[in-house]
Order: sequence, then C-alpha cells, then structure tokens
Amino acid sequence: MKNLVLVLSLALMALLPKGLQAQNDYFFDRNARFDPKIPSPEKYLGYPVGTLHTRHDAIVSYMRELARLSDRAVLDTIGETYEHRQQVVLKVTSPQNHRRLEEIRVNHLRIADPNQELSDLSDQKSVVLLGFSVHGNEPSGSEAALLTAYYYVAGMHAEVREALDEAVLLIDPAFNPDGRDRHSTWANAYKGDPMVSDPIDAEHNEMWPGGRTNHYWFDLNRDWLPLAHVESQNRIEYYHKWYPNVVTDFHEMGTNSTYFFEPTKPFGSENPVVPRDNYDGLNNLFAGYFHEALDEIGSLYFTKEQYDNSYPGYGSTYPDIHGALGLVFEQASSRGHLQDSRMGKVAFAFTIKNHLTTSLATVRASVGEKETLLRHMSNYFKTAVEEGKAVGGGWVFGDAHDDGRNEAFLDLLLRHRIATFKLEEPITLNGKTFEDGKAFYVPNAQKQYRMVRTMFEKVTNFYDSIFYDASAWTAALSYNMPYENYSGKINLQGVQLSRADLQGTYQSVNQTDYAYLIPWDEYYSPKALNYLLSKGLYVNTAFKPFSIETNDGVKSFSYGTLMIPVKRQEVSASMVHAYIEEATELAGIPAYSVQSGFSQSGVDLGSGNFRTIQKPKVLMLVGSGTSSYEAGEVWHLLDSKVGMPITKVSTNNVNRINWSNYNTLILVSGNYSSLGEGTLNEIKSWVRSGGTVITIKSATSWAISSKFVNEAFGDSPEHETDDRLDYVTARDVRGSTAIGGSMYQADVDITHPLGFGYTRRDIPVYRNHTIFMAPSENPFSTVVQYTENPLLSGYVNSANLEKLRGTASLIASGIGRGSVILFADNPNFRGMWYGTNKLLLNAIFFGNMVSRP
Repeated sequence: MKNLVLVLSLALMALLPKGLQAQNDYFFDRNARFDPKIPSPEKYLGYPVGTLHTRHDAIVSYMRELARLSDRAVLDTIGETYEHRQQVVLKVTSPQNHRRLEEIRVNHLRIADPNQELSDLSDQKSVVLLGFSVHGNEPSGSEAALLTAYYYVAGMHAEVREALDEAVLLIDPAFNPDGRDRHSTWANAYKGDPMVSDPIDAEHNEMWPGGRTNHYWFDLNRDWLPLAHVESQNRIEYYHKWYPNVVTDFHEMGTNSTYFFEPTKPFGSENPVVPRDNYDGLNNLFAGYFHEALDEIGSLYFTKEQYDNSYPGYGSTYPDIHGALGLVFEQASSRGHLQDSRMGKVAFAFTIKNHLTTSLATVRASVGEKETLLRHMSNYFKTAVEEGKAVGGGWVFGDAHDDGRNEAFLDLLLRHRIATFKLEEPITLNGKTFEDGKAFYVPNAQKQYRMVRTMFEKVTNFYDSIFYDASAWTAALSYNMPYENYSGKINLQGVQLSRADLQGTYQSVNQTDYAYLIPWDEYYSPKALNYLLSKGLYVNTAFKPFSIETNDGVKSFSYGTLMIPVKRQEVSASMVHAYIEEATELAGIPAYSVQSGFSQSGVDLGSGNFRTIQKPKVLMLVGSGTSSYEAGEVWHLLDSKVGMPITKVSTNNVNRINWSNYNTLILVSGNYSSLGEGTLNEIKSWVRSGGTVITIKSATSWAISSKFVNEAFGDSPEHETDDRLDYVTARDVRGSTAIGGSMYQADVDITHPLGFGYTRRDIPVYRNHTIFMAPSENPFSTVVQYTENPLLSGYVNSANLEKLRGTASLIASGIGRGSVILFADNPNFRGMWYGTNKLLLNAIFFGNMVSRP
C-alpha cells in the first residue's frame, strides 16, 4: 500500500497539469465518455480537483451551472446555514424522469406507506441521497460530490444512462457548509508550493475550534435525532419529502489508516430497533460492490470494525430507522493537500478518488438492487405497524407546568413524522395524572413505531460493553418529560397535531399600576427575564411560594416566580406594561397582573423573600485547551433560547480581561492550569467580591483538584481484572470501564435558587465521564444528587454504578460574597437536554444569590 499510495499521489501530481482528459483518466474509468458541452469541475473552477480546497460558494455555483446547462439536473435550495451559506441538493435523473418527477416522488412515497399494496415495481425508481462532508474538516467528500455530479450529468456511456433511467440521485455536496469553509480557508491559506507533507506543518493542524463543527461548534453528525440546528432541520424536512432508499455519509479518519466501508462491527455496534435484514442482508449485499470497486483501483480497506451504527443521530443510522440503507464511509485523511503517513504520502486527490469510487459504486448497487431496496422499505414500514399493533397502547406524556418544554418535545416528534395526539380528557397512569389540554399520546401502532421506541424506551441490556458514542438516547428523558406507558387495548381519543398547532401560551395581560408576575416554571421564562433586564427593569424572584389574586383569579406561584413592581421602575406604568407584553410574547409564555401585594397564602410581594435579580454579564473562556463542543452548547443555548449575548475570550487573552465588566464566568471542560497563579488569584479575588464562576465537567475536576474550591471528589471505583490477560483484549477490557454516555436519575432541591422552576424533585441527567464528586460538607450546597438506584438508560459498568450512588451532580459552593457552581455533568449535551438547561440558566441568573442561604 505504501508504494501504491505514493505512486498514485505522484502520478496525479504529474498528470494534473496536462489537461482535462488526464484528470478524467485519473478519477474515472478510461471508457467513460462525457458531453463536451458540460464543463468539468476543473474547467469551471480553473484548477484541477485536489489541488485546492473548493469554497462552498464555488461548489454551489458549479451545481447551479450543471442545472442550467443540462436537462438531467435541477438544483433545490433547501435552506441556509447560520452564516447564510446555501444548503443545496442537485436532483439528477434522466430528462424523461424529470418531466414526471413529482409523479415519481409521490409514487415513491407509496413505498413508505404501510397502507399501500405493492405489485409491479418496474416503474418505481431507486432514490439515492448522496450526502457528503458533515464534518467540515473532512473535505474530500465535497470534492468527490463535484466529480459525482459531473459524472452523472455529463456522462454519455451506458452505465450512466441506465442509472439515470432507474434512479433519482439527490446530491447534497456539503452537509456542513460553515465548517467546510472554515477548514478550506485554513488549508488553502497554509498550502505551500512546493507542498509540505510534514504532519507537524500548520496546514495539517487547524487552529481551535477547527472546521469539524458548524457555526455553533456542534457536531452535525450527532444532530439527526436532536435536530438542534437549522442545517439538520432543513435536511430532515427534505428527507421526508423523498424517503430515499440509500443514504451515504462520507467521512475521513486518521492519516495512517486506509479506507472503511460497512458492515460495521456486528451486533454490538448496531441499533436495537433496526431489523436484522438491514445488517445481515443489505449491508453485505452492498459491500460486494464496494470491495470490487476499491479492489479495481488497488485501494486497501477494512470492514466490521471500530465504527458503529447504534446512535440514531448519525447520518448513517437515521436512514436505517426509516426503511433505507444508511452507509458510512471513512477515508484516511490528508488533512490538507499532501501529508506523510506510515505507508507513504497521502494526497488530497487520492482521498477524493476513493470517495468518488464508492459514490459511483453506491449508485451502481442502488440500481442493480433496486427491487430489493424497494421491497425492503415497504416491508420495513409494514412490519413496524404490525409490531406496534402487537405491542399495543403507546405513550402518554406532558408537563402540566411547562408548555414551552411540552411544545419543544412535540416539535421534535412532529419533525420526525411521529403521529402524536392531544388528549381531550385527563388520564392517570401508574399514579401519575396527566391533565387534559396538557397531555399527549403517541400510539405504538404507526409507521414510525421504531422511532417511537427511540424516543421513549429505556434500554439497559446490551450485547457489548464498548461504545463508540452514546449508549442511551431516550429523548423523553432528555426533555425531563413526565411520561408513562399506556397498555390499554383501546387507542386513546385525541386530536392529531401538526407543527402549525404549536403556538405557545402567550396571552395579553391587563395593565396594572402595582406588579406583574411571571411563573419561572416555563422553559422560556429566562428569555422573558433577559428581555426585561435588557430594558433596565427591576425584576425580583420569589424564594418562597405564595398564592395571590390576579387578573385571572387566585393563582399559586412557586419558587423562582418573577415579580416586576411597577412603581419602583424608572419608566412609566404604560412602558412597563409594554415591556411585559413584548417579553412574554417573545417567550411565548403568560404573565399575570395584580392590584395588591397582599397574598392569599405564603409571602406577600414586599417580603424579603423576593430578591432583586442582577443583570448577567457573562464571559466564557474558549480556545486551545477547552472543549469547543461544550463552549458551543453554552453559546447556542444563550443565543437561541435566551437571546443573551455572551463574551467569548480566548485563553490567550485572559490578561486583557477587565473583570469589573463581568459578573459571571463560565469554564467548560478544559485545562486551566496554564492560566498562571496571578490570573487565578485575580479570579478568586473577583469571586470573593461577588462574582460567579460556573464550571462544567473536567473544569469542575480542575477546580476541586487545584483547591480553587473547598469541595472533594467521591471514591473512585476499583475495577478488578485478572493478573494476566491477552493483549488483544486490552481495548475491550478498558473500554468496558468507561462511561460512554448514559442517563441517570437524580434528586434536585427545588427550593434552592439553582433548582428554581422545577416542580418535581426527580430529574434525569446525562453522564459520559468518570468524574465522581462527593456531596458538599455544607448540607445546603448539594443541589443535584444521584439517587441510590440511579441508572435509567444506557450501559454502565457495575463498579462505576456502585460508586455513582449518592454522589453529587451539582454543587453551589460559596467563596466570600461570590459563588463557584460546580457541574459534574454537562447540562446542555448536544442541545437536546431541555430538562437540565434550566440548571445552567439558574446559575447564570441566580448564581450570585446562592452564597447567602
């Protein structure tokens, strides 16, 4: 392989300058013929593919040119990224198919309809979604997309014509345009002439945060389930318009590797709701096409190892749960234009060629196995309904106190086309009452039954103990959603919902000259609070519950309720009312007006148990040594759910911070020992004067181990092993002791300011680390604590589980007039943990209040 890679790389470098035919001969079979009226990528872009990283706008422009020149192609714009780059899909099929493409699409959807009977499939088409480069710094995929599009738009040989007659190709050239351009700019800027292949060269080592992630530093290859981001939301909307039969997901891996295609590791790396015929049948069927294609060009590869298809948020797993074949490909990366590896130099063009080869093989297989794919999809949805009917019943859920979180969860279900109903009558299940109007029902007997299982089932038994990623993904738990299984024989009656029904609960409130009240139970209450504080209003929060006469009768209000007095403001009563209306409409929540501060029960509105909220001025350290994922999750939460600006400062610029301009510092996982003693002393002094430091995961570990706070670690588990084990088992033995991502039951103190807004003490938390934090010696400081029987869903080693019992998940530790708030767990994981987001938001808004209980 060393000689092969080197020869191919050097051969390409020699051939590329000689013109179009030379490059076509390198990338394509010599018998391929192309329409001269259609420009190749090289001719259109002005450089040979593989000699530069192509900007996203140039990729889109080339796709648009193909659609302009050819009756084989139409370009769909499916949305925009945060940075306003277009998300496009090039639809490629024969001119005859294009003339009846909507008819073909509608007929194809009948395949995914379990109520339709199939007979003659000859007129049906394979629908193939060729998706590329969800990780922006794995760029060979998008370059391969250019060549793939050219091959099928300009190709004149028999294989292309047959493919276009029998298939509809949906070419999405870049799943992550923002990340791609971030990486492409870096690689092009540092490209040398002659090229530098030394792995330590700057070209091969991006600056933090790198191009892997999107604008908010999220890994979009984990977002097919959470749908936290616009790129994924746009893609899923388009996906369900077509229900493709095959979906590709092209990646890159370490430079010293070769090439990977499916099957993945059997059983242990497979999703539990996907039928075996996907893994045992389709995967192996397509593998034959891939190995033949790669054998023909002499590329080494491996299968059945390392990568997995278990987590449903992967681009290669989500299709499996929708009756399709999802396929992940991994290519050894050049991470730039040319890089040394253990087996010689890896050229960018060589990485592109391998992905192009398997792209064309995917289409070849999709056409050759068309009827198998169509029958698989039809059978998939029919058996889903049958299994759902056999199980019977379904799931009832709903939070009586939080319409915002209800609607967020409903929105997730409906985006995934899960049939959901609003119940018209209350129901009690397992001692839990769900109120009419705030109770919802998801029946098992539906085509999306396997997605229903994904959303609600808790899984604790596994074939394997090694996980590439998370071992739990129960969405209802991540939303802290009260829910119960309904096992009745009769379907519950309700109104089926659509996303248009999700309107929030805002209602105009009567003006008052006394005070307004906003419940803190609602998920989006922090958004309203932030708006009011930004307008300069004084807002208080309740440290004790009360009942009082409002414009809507006597209402009970819990811990954290916002109270906005009218006469104490520095603006007129009418302006206060206008701000209240704007804030609650923005947040989609109700407010109440009161004419008197005298309560029916509990504290009066003038009580000292109402404390004035300080406007947060938040700073977060980012950059080298910190977790871009966690920093992005904090940033995205404050941007999208609160509308609060957050100052992001590189760890290299800490000495430039004027600490008096801020009252809250967030430290995500990272190594902060490099800050230096002087900076740490300055931060400690700032905390003693009233500042709040919030630490997450390994930053919490750092704060404890460096004695920044006077808290302690819990006991570490002891993992017993035999005195002597075979070398080959090392990875499995060690991997089984990791906590790769699972869900646990904890108890939250709802009377603590960090627990304000929670109406139940039980709270699910997500853990993917082995930091064990002991409860605080201060009996009032442990805000969230693991229960004695904590495992809810996912895999955990028995020794880890034993030591986890009773440990702390969240501690508020006072230092002088300030606070250090220690999160052992990440409350914002993947933008999906609506259930624990409020813990962080409480820390931001109320953190300065916790040092004086």
